Amino acid sequence: MNVAAETSGPAAPPRANGELVFAEPWEGRAFGMAVALAESGRITWDAFRDRLVARIAADPAAPYYVCWLDACEDLLVGAGRIGGGEVRGRAERLAGRPAGHDHDHGAPVL
Repeated sequence: MNVAAETSGPAAPPRANGELVFAEPWEGRAFGMAVALAESGRITWDAFRDRLVARIAADPAAPYYVCWLDACEDLLVGAGRIGGGEVRGRAERLAGRPAGHDHDHGAPVL
């Protein structure tokens, strides 16, 4: 079982009508990043779930996907794959970019 398949408990992702729910695009990207890390063998779901549960327990008021991202960072920093704060710093830089910054939508259709 992986975290995404869990439908109850503290590690279960938010759902509506059985489907995963992402309030912001970055949440879906964070979700995909953890899936890719697990599928590539860089993290395990068990280790990720344990860190996610610990992050949620440490700050129950924190948004779920903030805890999710922090759990990813904990594992990657702990494994020496990235420096501390690197994920958060990159996320803040990406979040600061204007909407549509990397898409050329061309001239509006009149």
